[in-house]
Amino acid sequence: MSETDFPLPPPTFEFLIFSLKTQAEMQLGLVNFGEEKHAEPDLPAARHAIDMLAMLADKTRGNLSLEENRLIENALTELRFRYVQVSEQAGKKSAAETGSSSEAAS
Repeated sequence: MSETDFPLPPPTFEFLIFSLKTQAEMQLGLVNFGEEKHAEPDLPAARHAIDMLAMLADKTRGNLSLEENRLIENALTELRFRYVQVSEQAGKKSAAETGSSSEAAS
């Protein structure tokens, strides 16, 4: 292992949920790496990641501890809320751009 390598966390249910949640947040443009501008949201990809998490919740229902169930349900609630927010912002931005381009054409 080199100096820049670090040990990976153990493969746990919690880490899987965290990974899927982070993936959706990245696709929603909520995660920024370094000095880059925020990435543009990829709403279809974000929806897919959220749907994957929902499918996992459905398939594991009744087999999770109370803590695991809370973790996945809280992640889904937060991601769905964020998805709606980002979708609305994208709609407003698109409408503003359409309005300004039609004004410029006048």
